[in-house]
Amino acid sequence: MQIEEKDELYEHFKFTVDRGQELMRIDKYLLNLIQNTSRNKIQNAAKAECILVNGTPEKQNYKVKPGDQITILMPTPPREIEIIAENIPLDICYEDDDFIIVNKPAGLVVHPAYGNYTGTLVNALTYHFQGKRTKEGEPVRPLLVHRIDKNTSGIIAVAKNEEAQMKIAREFYDHTIERKYWALVWGDFDENEGTIIAKVGRNLKDRLVMTTFPEDSEYGKHAVTHWKVLERFGYVTLIECQLETGRTHQIRIHLKSIGHPLFNDETYGGDQIIKGTTFTKYKQFVNNCFELIPRQALHAKQLGLVHPSTGENMFFDSELPPDFTAVLDKWRRYKQLTIDN
Repeated sequence: MQIEEKDELYEHFKFTVDRGQELMRIDKYLLNLIQNTSRNKIQNAAKAECILVNGTPEKQNYKVKPGDQITILMPTPPREIEIIAENIPLDICYEDDDFIIVNKPAGLVVHPAYGNYTGTLVNALTYHFQGKRTKEGEPVRPLLVHRIDKNTSGIIAVAKNEEAQMKIAREFYDHTIERKYWALVWGDFDENEGTIIAKVGRNLKDRLVMTTFPEDSEYGKHAVTHWKVLERFGYVTLIECQLETGRTHQIRIHLKSIGHPLFNDETYGGDQIIKGTTFTKYKQFVNNCFELIPRQALHAKQLGLVHPSTGENMFFDSELPPDFTAVLDKWRRYKQLTIDN
C-alpha cells in the first residue's frame, strides 16, 4: 500500500489498495488507516463527495477492491493541544448554523501552533461559540477550511459543523471559491491587467519562505493569480488579485516574481524603497508610510461560495482596515503634490 500526504488547505490523502485486500466498506477501510479521525468524520466526507475512488465520488458503503485509487480530502485533524476560549473581539460579517465569516485584523494568527497557542482566531471563535450546539447536539467548535497569513487582514470563512466543513473545503479544492484581495505593490504596470502562472513551493535553501518555480519544474505546486490595476500612484500601485489556487504566500511570492513585491512585505523584500527618487524627503515619506502600515499591504477583500446547505451563491465583501486606507490616502496626497508641482 502506498500512502501520500499533501499539505493543502486541509489534509489530502491518497491510498492505493493492496492487491490482496479483501472487499471492505470504504469507511471502515479508511478508519483503519487515518489517524485522529472518526467514522462520523469519514461519513461526512463521503456525504460531501470528498472521498473519490478512481476519480469518482463514492458513498461510505462502497466496497474497496484491490488496485483502487482512493483520495480523501480531510480538514485539519483534532489538535493535540486544548483550545482555550478567549474573549477576543471579532468583526463578524455573517453567521448561520453552518459557517461564520470574520473580517480578520492584521496581526491575528488564525490557528494555534508552536509559539502561538493562545490569542488566535480559533481561540476567539471557541469563546464566541460557547454554549452553542450543532443540530446533532454536539458543541459547536471552529473548523477551518482555509487560512490567511497573520499579517494579512480580511475575510476568512470558518465552518461550524463537519458536513459544512467538508463541503466548503471541497469548494476550495475544486477552485470554485471566488477570492479577491487588494494589494499595494511597488512599481507601476505597463498593462491594466494580467495573469501570473508559476509553481509555488518552499525555498530549497530556506524552508521558512516560499519561492516560485517554472511550470515544468519538479518542485512546487501549480498556482495561478489574476491581477488588475485599481489605482496608480506612480511608484506604487493598488491592484486587485483574484486567486484560482490558494498556495501559501501565493500573492506575495507571485508578485515578487514579476518585480512588484507587496509594500512593506518584510519577508519578500517589500520593506525597502524599491521605486522612487533618492531625495531625503522621499525616503522619509516612504518610512512614514511604513509606520502607518507596519505589515504587508494585503487585504482579503471579497469571498464568494456556495452555501453548504441551501446551495445558494453567497458573496461577502469587507472594508479596508484603517492602516490600509491611511497609507492609500497618503500616497494619493503625494501623487497630487507631484502633479501640482
